[in-house]
Amino acid sequence: MLVEDNEGDILLTTEAFEDSKIVNNISVIRDGKEAIGFFEALTKKEQIPHLVLLDVNLPKVNGHEVLMYIKNNERYKSIPVIMLTTSSSERDILQSYRNHVNCYITKPIDVSDFMKAITKIEDFWINIVSIPAK
Repeated sequence: MLVEDNEGDILLTTEAFEDSKIVNNISVIRDGKEAIGFFEALTKKEQIPHLVLLDVNLPKVNGHEVLMYIKNNERYKSIPVIMLTTSSSERDILQSYRNHVNCYITKPIDVSDFMKAITKIEDFWINIVSIPAK
């Protein structure tokens, strides 16, 4: 799942995943309120995302609040959440880790570097890491 409001970053991220060898079904959500609503409406175990890429600066409800919702919910707290954001603020980084983010990545400005970062995220979190069954 990608929770991001910037159309350019949505396009780059989805393109990077599409260019990989693994077929991924990516849900895109454009604001924090909608993200929380998505989780609240889940009824089937198989609909639970395997990974969440989350921006800090979201409209309606910010990424920190979405992160707290996910990590404070017994059903969802084992989902890896990656903050993928333009913010390099020490305050945002500390707050994210205090709320149990799995990793924090500041988006590279260069398009090529951004695409490489997404590929590495996918390689590590999809191909290497073992995640508990839902």
